[in-house]
Order: sequence, then structure tokens, then C-alpha cells
Amino acid sequence: MNLKENRKKRSFKRVSEPFQEFSRESEKRFVVQKHQARHLHYDFRLELDGVLRSWALPKEFPKNPGEKRLAVEVEDHSINYINFEGEIPEGMYGAGRVEIWDKGTYVLLNRQENELEFVLKGSRLKGRYVLIRTHWQGKKNNWLIVRLINSFGPISIGKLKR
Repeated sequence: MNLKENRKKRSFKRVSEPFQEFSRESEKRFVVQKHQARHLHYDFRLELDGVLRSWALPKEFPKNPGEKRLAVEVEDHSINYINFEGEIPEGMYGAGRVEIWDKGTYVLLNRQENELEFVLKGSRLKGRYVLIRTHWQGKKNNWLIVRLINSFGPISIGKLKR
């Protein structure tokens, strides 16, 4: 999913959502936006490769080591979306209230095609997490986000609490 797909769904002339091509800041940032759309969910966005890679979590973030949550990958968003809060009007893609639930910086520890491991440094979220693509129900956009213990040794997915 890419930024072009996201832009096709939006009308930046009608909505006050931010639009920008690239970030000039070198620090990697993240944001979690509480999004009251058709269903309440949390949009998790990581600044990566000049865009915000994005996942929708139907529930809050996992709090304890070994806990996991579904994270559905959605299209990339513009870097400026990292500060967006407000109302997306009815009839528009993503209609509903968006508020920043947490934001901060992160350190990327491991990046592979189907796995991203990182340490979040936010006001609410602090610690080590991993996103793992699952292909659950045959869908390539289904990932799990797992809260890990804070040690920085290798992990064994088979030993995670179920």
C-alpha cells in the first residue's frame, strides 16, 4: 500500500487533512491516533521511507510482554499526518473524529519484509514491540503487534504467551 493510493481517496481541497511529500527530519517518529470512525480503533503510524507506514488496531495496544493484537496494514499516509487531530467530515474516506492518543520517537531494531521490531519512546507507550505479518485468513495486510520484554536479545516467536 502506498501514498498514491491514500491520496486517491482524499480531497485535500475539501478537508483540512495535511498533505506533504517528504519529511526533512532525520529522527524517526511515531503516532497513535484514536479514530472514532464507523468503529473505534487506533491508527498506528511509523515514520519510515519518507511516509507514515500505517496499521489500524481494532483494540488498544498490548500492554504486557507476550500480549498480541491484530494490526491491519492500511495505505501509507503523508508525514504531516503525524500531527493531525480533527474531524473528517461525513461522506469522506475515514469520516469521524481523530485525536492523538500517543506520539514520540522510536528506534528500529530489525526490519524484514514480514517483520518490524522497534522500541517506542512515547508518553504512554514505552518499550519493545514487534509487528509480524501473518497472512491470517489469506490476507496479506494482517499483522500482529506483540509487546516484548525490554531485553534486547533475540526473540523466539514460539515462546510468546498465547
